Amino acid sequence: MPNRTTSSASSSTTSPSAAPASVRPAQRHDLLRGPVPVLVTALIWGTTGTVASFAPAGATPVGVGAAGLVLGGLLLLLTSRAARTLVFRCTGAERRLLGLGAVAVAGYPLSFYPALASSGVAVATVVALGSAPVFTGLLAWLTGGARPTARWGTATAAAVLGCAVLVLGPDLASGAAPVHLLGVGLAAVSGLSYAGYSLVGGRLITHGHASDGVLGTMFGGAALLVLPVLVVQGAGWLATPRGAAVVLHLAVVTTFLAYRVFGYALRRTSAQVATTLTLAEPAVAAVLGVVVLGERLPLVSWCGLAVLALALAFLVVQAPAARRRGH
Repeated sequence: MPNRTTSSASSSTTSPSAAPASVRPAQRHDLLRGPVPVLVTALIWGTTGTVASFAPAGATPVGVGAAGLVLGGLLLLLTSRAARTLVFRCTGAERRLLGLGAVAVAGYPLSFYPALASSGVAVATVVALGSAPVFTGLLAWLTGGARPTARWGTATAAAVLGCAVLVLGPDLASGAAPVHLLGVGLAAVSGLSYAGYSLVGGRLITHGHASDGVLGTMFGGAALLVLPVLVVQGAGWLATPRGAAVVLHLAVVTTFLAYRVFGYALRRTSAQVATTLTLAEPAVAAVLGVVVLGERLPLVSWCGLAVLALALAFLVVQAPAARRRGH
């Protein structure tokens, strides 16, 4: 989504020799308002798997995801005045977009956590996160948005490759990378869900609606949609100290706090770029696994991490300049 803000560096009084120095502050300003908040969000999301691994016995993967979304979604809704009134102030078309966004948000945990159980963490993570930026770019183009740029395509392809090598590294090193079609399909659905609500949220925010109101409304609606799933899965484990601690982290930190930051980032960063940048999440999760859980990564995974980091760095540095040119 183009950034139509004109930098003061483009003033006609600026001499050509002075232009590069005057552009740098604007670039840093754009980075802090767009890509950097997305990377902060990915850093927060990267704690999800590590924290969820501490859930007590009796807590199903779907139940853990549903509990985090229900509590976190309601927090986003109830703490935003704009969210409580947005439905009454927007147009009919925008209400339909909000409804579609809520369904997409609800679809993510209902597809991703079963994908984890079916295909394992590695394959499900690669398929879900790797497919999300591709889906976002295609959906944006098909719904009247700008055609994906070569820069974005190159950075996204390299980031997806790095993510795949990083996450699948242990299986590649041992010569076994199990693939289950059902799990892969569910992971792809979760990637489509993530792409859908990121794109809907970005569109509504760029139309002038407050980011906390848009995400609060979508996540609040999703919380109500997922509540019956939590009831069916059983919520007795929430009464245990460990269960309560896990869900509070997932709800308050990885949902409420993370999506407040993500919504802020969508004001200045297109959904296409944002979903690519969040490929940093498995990198954070991998490092936490090594540091906190004592896991070991083979050399091929560290190589994948390096490729992923370089691709995201390329996108972060180039994205602000491209937006100022209207790409």
